[in-house]
Amino acid sequence: MTKPTTFHIALGSNKGDKLENLQHAIEAIHLEVGNIKAISKVYQSPAFGFESDDFYNACLVLESYLRPQVILEILQEIETQLGRKPKQTEVYEAREIDLDIIFSEQEIISTETLMVPHPEMQKRKFVLLPLHDVAAKMTHPKFNKSVSALLTECADDSVLSPLEDTLKNPLERLDFSKYNYIAIEGNIGAGKTSLTKMIAQDFNAKSILERFTENPFLPKFYEDPKRYAFTVEMAYLTDRYQQITEDFAQLDLFKDFIVSDYDVYKSLIFSKITLKGDEFSLYRKLFYMMYKDLRQPDLYIYLYQNTERLQQNIKKRGRDYEQNIEDDYLEKINSGYLEFLKTQPNFNVKIIDISDKDFVENRTDYLWVLGEICK
Repeated sequence: MTKPTTFHIALGSNKGDKLENLQHAIEAIHLEVGNIKAISKVYQSPAFGFESDDFYNACLVLESYLRPQVILEILQEIETQLGRKPKQTEVYEAREIDLDIIFSEQEIISTETLMVPHPEMQKRKFVLLPLHDVAAKMTHPKFNKSVSALLTECADDSVLSPLEDTLKNPLERLDFSKYNYIAIEGNIGAGKTSLTKMIAQDFNAKSILERFTENPFLPKFYEDPKRYAFTVEMAYLTDRYQQITEDFAQLDLFKDFIVSDYDVYKSLIFSKITLKGDEFSLYRKLFYMMYKDLRQPDLYIYLYQNTERLQQNIKKRGRDYEQNIEDDYLEKINSGYLEFLKTQPNFNVKIIDISDKDFVENRTDYLWVLGEICK
């Protein structure tokens, strides 16, 4: 999964309930574009270049996986939804909402519909002052000057007044602060690794990702399960134990919490399906000797997907050794997890059915999952 791009977006309104217009725009950007990482103060400023009511202006920092042109189109749709009418002339005019891309990191974009950095930003105090709140040290890629320097040099003598009212960041409604360690579990192909990476990126968490590709016995197990079952399960158990132990010993003081795409207890769940008789009895003894020393998650999330969706996801990601997994095996894994969770009264467990969701491709689905986690 690629990292998101950081954008700086300017917002302005001088018609209707101006503060409400700005807040509605922020809600829509959060829902449709990406995560809002910071919001400036709101400034009251005189209309620039024409006679009209004063504007309310602000700036936000946005992280998004979308390309700048796509974001521009969405911002224009948001403007329309909030009541802005198409311009009838080339002169400045009042508007319910005005949304502009100021920066797209250090990209320089020049097309018929989009120019980034915004070509007039250095002339406009109503852009530079709120931008300075959230990105004072940001360097303009053309001028090679910081926002702070551009503000100091700006010839615009408009007087801007900060409001006491502030804009709310929708992301703050998703509160992970009560958790120090979250484990995300699920069947093969449920999306636990994708969700772990997304949460780690968006909420400043340290991620622990299972090193499944390093198990040399896994392809052999799928070819001959009876012969390699004990070997593959022991390899997983020892590697998971070592990884969790090492990662918790190396705490990152700059991260807010830890999120993992597995819990070591999955070793016992899978081994109960794959091992028989004496092999499972031996494995279980070894497992509990290790498991008792490991830290338990504050929150255990189980992503449930039906078998049809799991098979679709498995086919889509295209790992050769997974392509012949049978439905019965996936159903046994789901049953094994659900049975385990029923017997863990001390676990803080949330089972989330994502059978009709695609949180990787659909931001609305992603926000829904986050909402279920943070309930």
